Amino acid sequence: MSAATPTLGALVRGLRSRNGWTLKQMSEKAGIPVSTLSKVEHDRLTLTYDKLQQISQRLGLRMSELFAESSRDETPAAQVTARRSKGLLDEALRVETPNYDYYYLCTELRRKRMIPAITKIRAKTLEQFGDLVRHAGEEFVYVVRGSVVVVTEFYDAMVLHEGESLYIDSSMGHAYLAAEGCDEAEVLGVMSSSDAELLDSLLDIHEEQLGGAPEKRQSRKAMALPRL
Repeated sequence: MSAATPTLGALVRGLRSRNGWTLKQMSEKAGIPVSTLSKVEHDRLTLTYDKLQQISQRLGLRMSELFAESSRDETPAAQVTARRSKGLLDEALRVETPNYDYYYLCTELRRKRMIPAITKIRAKTLEQFGDLVRHAGEEFVYVVRGSVVVVTEFYDAMVLHEGESLYIDSSMGHAYLAAEGCDEAEVLGVMSSSDAELLDSLLDIHEEQLGGAPEKRQSRKAMALPRL
């Protein structure tokens, strides 16, 4: 059994094959030039987050469905799934915002109950951060580098230093800020939920964060190859 992580090209090619589309047909449906799709399928080109979002919207798919491997057996998984995915930073689904860089790991696995991510934090104030974030489930954060101020809806703000961690209810409003004297902090976060569409919910939050004033909008770049 191969444990190799499929590239973006392999996933796009598999999606086209499952639907019986030619390159030209998929080009027309997705609004992406044939030459571009061909390069993606042969792993000679990756796509920005905006282009991936365009494909998913044009094809009527969720982003998590676009990035998921096909499964011949859609019956409930056995108790032992033997799933395995190596999370590499340069293969992560990357979302860039003015104050954060998010790297979602192991995104090729379907129906995950945990969403692991590395986040690089530059926002230093709530004004920069914006509204407190809320989403389903719980989450664990571990400070890899620097210091982080954790702001939560029902507790006083607290500072986490390198090597320290925190577990919170994600439905409680929360924000992570770079502490005073720290230009950029890096944390490992694991979001957990029974909601199978948790990744889509998180991406929707990023979309809202990026949808503010035009000067704050940035191109969201998808991962480097090979990936999901």
